[in-house]
Amino acid sequence: MIHDRGYASDMHDDLLLAVNDLFPSLRTRLEELIRIPSVSAAGYDAGEVRRSAEITAQMMRASGLNEVRLLDLEGAHPAVYGEIAGPKGSPTVLLYAHHDVQPPGPAGEWTTDAFEPAEREGRLYGRGSSDDKAGIVIHLGALEAFGEYPPVGIKVLIEGEEEIGSPHLGKFLSAYDTLLAADVIVIADVGNIETGKPSLTTSLRGLVDCEVEVRTLTHAIHSGHAGGAAPDALIVLARILATLHDDSGNVTIDGLIRRDTEKIMTETWWRKSLGVIDNVELLGEDSIESKLWMQPAISVLAIDAPSTSEAINQLVPIARAKISMRIAPGENPEQAMISLATHLENAAPWGAHVKVTPGSTGDAFELDTSSLAYKAFSKAFSIAWGTETSFIGSGGSIPFVAAFSKQFPDASILLTGVSDHMSNTHAPDESVDLEDLRKAVVAEALALRLLAI
Repeated sequence: MIHDRGYASDMHDDLLLAVNDLFPSLRTRLEELIRIPSVSAAGYDAGEVRRSAEITAQMMRASGLNEVRLLDLEGAHPAVYGEIAGPKGSPTVLLYAHHDVQPPGPAGEWTTDAFEPAEREGRLYGRGSSDDKAGIVIHLGALEAFGEYPPVGIKVLIEGEEEIGSPHLGKFLSAYDTLLAADVIVIADVGNIETGKPSLTTSLRGLVDCEVEVRTLTHAIHSGHAGGAAPDALIVLARILATLHDDSGNVTIDGLIRRDTEKIMTETWWRKSLGVIDNVELLGEDSIESKLWMQPAISVLAIDAPSTSEAINQLVPIARAKISMRIAPGENPEQAMISLATHLENAAPWGAHVKVTPGSTGDAFELDTSSLAYKAFSKAFSIAWGTETSFIGSGGSIPFVAAFSKQFPDASILLTGVSDHMSNTHAPDESVDLEDLRKAVVAEALALRLLAI
C-alpha cells in the first residue's frame, strides 16, 4: 500500500549526479540495442528478437536485477523479467518497456542505416531509439542511480511483441500474474508533447478495424459494353468511403462518444511538426487536442484494386478496403465495430453487395490522475525538466494498457516515455532527443524515491 506522508524536498542532487555519470554507459547500451534488428512482425528473423531479449537480460543482470529470465510461451516472442527487493513495507513498482521494433521500411528513406545508431544535432537516430529501446535504458538507469538499494521494490518486464499488437500479453499476464503483481505499473511507451516539455499521458484512444468488400458484377466486363449502365465496384467503394466524413471532416458514424479537452497546442506548431502540407485544411471543427485524444477518427489504410500500371478498359467487379477507426475513451469497442459495420452496409448505393469483416479491437483507457503515484511522477517530471508537467492524451492506441488494468485492478498505472514530435516513431529516421532521455532517467529515479516517502 502506498501511504501519503508528504513529498521530500526538491533537492535531489545525488540522483542527478548519478545519472549524469551513468549516461554515457546508458547511451552505449541503447546503441547496442538499436543494432539488433528485433522486428517482431511476420516474415522477419525471429532469432533476432530472441537475441534482443538475451542481450536485454544481460543488461538487466548487470544493473543489479535478480531472478532475471526469459519468459516464454508457445508461439510467442520472448519477454524478459527481473526483480529486486525494496525496503520492508515499501511499494512494489513494475517497470514495463518492449524490445521489439517496427520494420525499417524502405532503406532509401533513411538518412543513415536504420540499425546503425547515428547522432545528429543532439538526437540519436535508429529504429527503436525512441520506441521503445529508450524505455529499457530509462528503467535501467533509474534503478542504477540508487546503486544496490532502490527505495522501492522493483520488477521489470520487457515485452517482445508490442509492435504486433501484444497478441500473447494476456496469456503472459495470466501465466505470471503473481510474478508481475505490483502496486504501481509504469509503462514507458509514450512520450512528451514536444522536446523539452515533460508530459504524462492520461488517456489513450481505442481501436477497431475491419475490411469492407463491395461486389457489383459476377465478373469483369468490357467498359464499352456495360459502362454507364452497370456500376463498377471501385465507384461504389469510393462513394461508401466518402460517407465516413461530412463536408467539414467530422466522422459521421452515429452514436460514438465525442468529448472536448483543454487546448494546449497551436495549429501552426502542430501542422509544422506533423508535416501537414500548406493550404491543406484540418478535419473537423473542434480543437486539435479534442480531435486527437477524445474523439473518433477514421482512416482508410489500404484498398485492393488494380494498379494504374495494370489498368485496362473493364468494369471492376470486386473492390476491398481496410478501414481503421480510433475511438474515444469510454467507448465500447464491440459496439463501435457494430456501428461502423452498420454504416458501411447502409451507405452502399445502387443495391451493391457489401460484406464487412470485423478485424481487431483495442480498448481505450483513462488513467486515475488522483493517485499518489501519479502525483509523484508529475512532481518528479517537473523537477527533472525544471518546468511544469503537461497532461496530455494520446491519439494512438495501446490495447495492452487495458489488459494490465484488468489483470491488476488495484495497481496505479502511469504512462511515460521519451518520444516527441520529432521522433518519427514507426517511420524512417526514428530518433530520440538525448537530453530528454537523460532527464527521463532522472525523472523516473526521482519518482521512485518520492513513492517511498
